[in-house]
Amino acid sequence: MNNLQDGLSELDKRIVVALQPNGRASWRTIAEKVGSSTATVTRRGQQLLTDGVVKVAVVPALAAGGAYSAFWARINCVPGESMAVAEKLAASPDVRFCAVVAGEYDIVAEIILRGNASTYPKLLQHLQSLPGVRRWRSDYTLHVYKVSFDWGRQLFGEEPTTGHLSSAFDEPEECSPQHLDDVDRQIVASLQADGREAFQRIADNLGLNESSVRRRYDRLRSNGCLDVLTLVQSAALGMGAETLVQITVVPSHLEAVAAKLSAFPFVRYLALMLDTNSLLCELIMPNGRDLHGFLTGPLSHMEGVNGWSASMELVFLKRGFIETPWWRVQVQSRPLLTAG
Repeated sequence: MNNLQDGLSELDKRIVVALQPNGRASWRTIAEKVGSSTATVTRRGQQLLTDGVVKVAVVPALAAGGAYSAFWARINCVPGESMAVAEKLAASPDVRFCAVVAGEYDIVAEIILRGNASTYPKLLQHLQSLPGVRRWRSDYTLHVYKVSFDWGRQLFGEEPTTGHLSSAFDEPEECSPQHLDDVDRQIVASLQADGREAFQRIADNLGLNESSVRRRYDRLRSNGCLDVLTLVQSAALGMGAETLVQITVVPSHLEAVAAKLSAFPFVRYLALMLDTNSLLCELIMPNGRDLHGFLTGPLSHMEGVNGWSASMELVFLKRGFIETPWWRVQVQSRPLLTAG
């Protein structure tokens, strides 16, 4: 795998950004978007996938597994143990996101609990007992306002065009476990391992015809049962400030502040947390100077914002239930700071 800290060529960056809205887009479609030949884009795109710079995966939407609750955990570790704890957390099927961070905490993780929140203590006891965990704080996710799938478009002065924007009164997702049968789940499992796997190859492996696999995939997508993830290390695109910010807001201004924050293209994720009337916001920005400008400029002047605390993401091991293919090389190539 290439050292991602060396960055990518301009064409490589454009290919990655073009893949973000739909990682299954054809190389011909990507070539048209980036203004290059299909042969060149196919060669460069496949190399990016082979090198682990980009990972495409198709995963079931959360609603496809039935009722769920989401929690964010902030974890302090015994000094020197943060990476070992993070690796164990990332291996848990209940952890959707996991990152080693710098700041008040050592690790931030999102945990998805099936069923209602009353069963969380049992899972919590298991995860909290991992060797190296010193302190654990959990917060419940009340509502997700935004998930951006193409934040990279900001590199070229383009506004993101995809993602999920919602109000607090949206109807639930259409998808439910009844939308998937055993064959659907086998198709999804194949695409979770390789999001760009050809329908024909999946059909051959499952003893189906290609058109049947394609129809099933299209149906699941139209029902909101699938998410197509294009994972890329932000530093490879020249984005050096990937930050989780918890923003405390006057309760009567929560909706207004959330709407303003959602409009920024560098806001990848935004959710309302139960504790301390706060918004959890993930920012992906070019550098610390831009981060400073946002925190001391637009955010600090936003009516209703009382303050914030932040953690810089040093290594993210898992997103959307998918382990990133580069984190081990990243850890080996440079020392990590710990708050322990």
